[in-house]
Amino acid sequence: MKAEQATMPNHGEWGRLLDLYLTEGEGGAPNRVDYGALKANAADHAALKAYIAALEQVEPESLPRDERFAYWVNLYNALTVDVVTDHYPVASIRDISISPGLFSKGPWGKKLVTVAGRELSLDDIEHGILRQEFGDRRVHYAVNCASWGCPDLAPRPYTGAGLEEMLEGAARGFINSPRGARIEDGGLIASSIFDWYRKDFGGSEAGVLAEIRKYADAALSAGLENIGAVSSYRYDWSLNDANREEPQ
Repeated sequence: MKAEQATMPNHGEWGRLLDLYLTEGEGGAPNRVDYGALKANAADHAALKAYIAALEQVEPESLPRDERFAYWVNLYNALTVDVVTDHYPVASIRDISISPGLFSKGPWGKKLVTVAGRELSLDDIEHGILRQEFGDRRVHYAVNCASWGCPDLAPRPYTGAGLEEMLEGAARGFINSPRGARIEDGGLIASSIFDWYRKDFGGSEAGVLAEIRKYADAALSAGLENIGAVSSYRYDWSLNDANREEPQ
């Protein structure tokens, strides 16, 4: 099937659910999801599952590149919200120990969907498809793992037409939040994402610093002037739950 003849996925229901259950953070706090309210609304939780099931019927390879990228990001994020809602209440997504393997933590290794005849886990989507096939480091700002330390879950679905703008906005938003990069006691504290996936950011700390400087706003840029290394990498795995306050 030619890309221009492909049936485009409809992300309208995902957008509706985000409007209802996502609260945008302020002052660097993450966007949060009201998992409890979503779980309590059986119709909306069923609607989320129906949206995921509809995406399973899409042939991603028939889509234009940017639309395909958006498709996989939306599927990943919707699956994550669904899995957390299924197991809510939990303090962290890592407490949802459904992945195979005796010492595994979290839901990332469990096969959750079947797309184009292929059973896929969250890890398959993020690492085997998005990172491997697209080679765009900004995927790390787009996929959300339901954690306080993660880049924001976008308040609207990703689309092919708006992909570049949304990815750039996600990068700027995260890096200029305390969760992404901050100056503390004269040193740079950066998200562990830059350490875990250093390969995607040039393979060195210099590459990480270049990435942070690229998206830094005026205030962060000023603080980075005399910084030559990252002092430490940190990450908060607590749930991005609307029913909790920001950690002190």
